[in-house]
Amino acid sequence: MNQPLPHAALVRQPLPVAVRDALQARFGERFSTSPGVCDHHGRDESPFPPAAPDGVVFAHTTEEVAEVARLCNEHRVPLIAYGAGSSLEGHLLAVAGGISLDLSEMNKVLSVQPEDLNVTVQPGVTRKQLNQEIKDSGLFFPIDPGADASLGGMCATRASGTNAVRYGTMRENVLALTVVTADGRIIKTGTHARKSSAGYDLTRLMIGSEGTLGIITEVTVRLYPQPEAISAAICSFPSMGSAVRATIETIQLGVPVARVEFVDALAIRAINRHDNLSMPEAPHLFFEFHGTEAGVKEQAETVQQIAADNGGQGFEWATRPEDRSRLWNARHTAYFAMLQLKPGCKAVTTDVCVPISRLADCVTETERDLNASSLPCPIVGHVGDGNFHVAILTDPEKPEELAEAETINRRIVERALAMGGTCTGEHGVGLHKMDFLVSEHGEDALDLMRAIKNALDPNHILNPGKIFRPVR
Repeated sequence: MNQPLPHAALVRQPLPVAVRDALQARFGERFSTSPGVCDHHGRDESPFPPAAPDGVVFAHTTEEVAEVARLCNEHRVPLIAYGAGSSLEGHLLAVAGGISLDLSEMNKVLSVQPEDLNVTVQPGVTRKQLNQEIKDSGLFFPIDPGADASLGGMCATRASGTNAVRYGTMRENVLALTVVTADGRIIKTGTHARKSSAGYDLTRLMIGSEGTLGIITEVTVRLYPQPEAISAAICSFPSMGSAVRATIETIQLGVPVARVEFVDALAIRAINRHDNLSMPEAPHLFFEFHGTEAGVKEQAETVQQIAADNGGQGFEWATRPEDRSRLWNARHTAYFAMLQLKPGCKAVTTDVCVPISRLADCVTETERDLNASSLPCPIVGHVGDGNFHVAILTDPEKPEELAEAETINRRIVERALAMGGTCTGEHGVGLHKMDFLVSEHGEDALDLMRAIKNALDPNHILNPGKIFRPVR
């Protein structure tokens, strides 16, 4: 038994024959209603049960996306953008049926402007693909969520990752978009200029909108020079609190650390098993420093002293690329490693972010909640920017475990909100976080969000049932 869908008010209608026939005639083999293809597009990494679309279109161009949008809007058929399928909050589940618009084959790097430090790509380009294609330019794209997500999906969820403490999130790194509206218009938002005060900021409106306001078909993002020197290190700590305090002192001192990631003892155990490593089963921080040889050395020495003052020990330095890759591959695969702690489980993931000054209190109080639970609950976090995740591992056949997981999640979110934080730092709202938005933003703000939704998508065809329950 999976977690029930939270949007029972949506009524699923059969796919109109006219829409099916039109898509078949236009796209041929790139339109499918086969159960296998539809089922694949109705699953993600969330604890919710699958919700398959009625059909899947594999688009290749912005104009094709616009054609599908116009057809769906005319017939009031739900339209859900699909990227890599790695979302954690039920974003892509077709809870009202309709068409899944697979953008994964729109995967071209369209233009690189190394002099301006930006690149324009189609939405199906993944972060690893982008960095592979631009590696000879001396530049890189720093946003790195755990999965090899598509840049369109990363825009839609306002993603970030391990580098956010230095380079920011998708919000800070997207310069311009091409977007198809619900009625099939093609609009450009933003420019390649580094700043603008011309009109409403439609780019930021689309970033984080989870496919509910428009479908992103081109993305222009900032690039950064590859650092002259990179050094990485791991360090164990006697407690979660001491590790987090070391992080807070590092940030407050102004050390320009590129990455600082927290992994608790249970997550370390999972990583050791999954990646055949032998780290001590204790809370750890993973660090990375970017800059000149002298700058990196100074940063590393400063952080090592801060860590030592907080009980950190066993520093292991990694300056060779292969050693750094080993460390960060272990961190990036931590989610899948943690799932192996309870084979066959589903993870209910938390995603709170709090002001850095409250992080130690939030993590310490969360640890007490988790110690009182019967469920395995490993913690990892981008603690350099106050964001941490708990993977609450549940048996999908035991509803009492899912209920316990949601109780824990609610306590964590309520604590974060009381500390001036947010219910989701980077995963997005989807189906899972809707009920927390009222507490975080208030009804008046949600009414304004609904007004924007109604203005841009009056027929509510774009990813219906996500972010908030629609009120006409």
